[in-house]
Amino acid sequence: MADLTANDTAALERITSRPRRYNPRQDLIREGDETGPMFVILDGWACRYKILPSGTRQIMAFLMPGDACDLHIKLLAEMDHGIQALTPAMVARVSQDDMQEIMQNHRSIALAMYSAQLVDEAIMRAWIVSMGRRSSVERLAHLMCELYLRGQTIGLTQDGELAMPLSQIVLADALGMTPVHINRVLKELRLDGTMSLTRGSVTIMDPQKLAQIAGFDENYLHRRTRHITGMIHQAC
Repeated sequence: MADLTANDTAALERITSRPRRYNPRQDLIREGDETGPMFVILDGWACRYKILPSGTRQIMAFLMPGDACDLHIKLLAEMDHGIQALTPAMVARVSQDDMQEIMQNHRSIALAMYSAQLVDEAIMRAWIVSMGRRSSVERLAHLMCELYLRGQTIGLTQDGELAMPLSQIVLADALGMTPVHINRVLKELRLDGTMSLTRGSVTIMDPQKLAQIAGFDENYLHRRTRHITGMIHQAC
């Protein structure tokens, strides 16, 4: 994929120049709301989620700094899920007019956004496989491998440690497990010398073993083509 030109960088700076600050647990948009702008996460973490009639929550995706979401959402009448900040977050809201101008006049940015959207779909497929076929230990190990590699792309890792401000309750909602079960699995992986989760970060002590437990193959992340994250960070 082509590198950003000065014109591309200026365009990205323009459309993300007025971000809004969100607090933890504050919704960017809710299920049932009229669809609106495209969101770009500039700082912090967010998630896609649905609330079941019972009141339980299922997290369907984690959004990290540089992630752009809902490229073509205006084609739908209303949101079929919510997006919520998990940490203090700075989020740019890109209007449909700005989005259309970018896609028409900046080919490198358009290709990167389309590629990122395809990767998002690949990640969702991997999550479906995890929920349906992986054991609880494999499921957690797979998610940690994925988040570590995604964090590595945007500079959130150092010496095997990923800055990951996700609570055990949040992980439980993403993995279809209870917080008690998550705690038990984390203890098992820690005692096994594989990984350790502390407040605000996860340390991968034995990456090869963790990947082996997860049956992890990073191919679905297509890291060579997932450039929108790096492009946003480069510009901003």
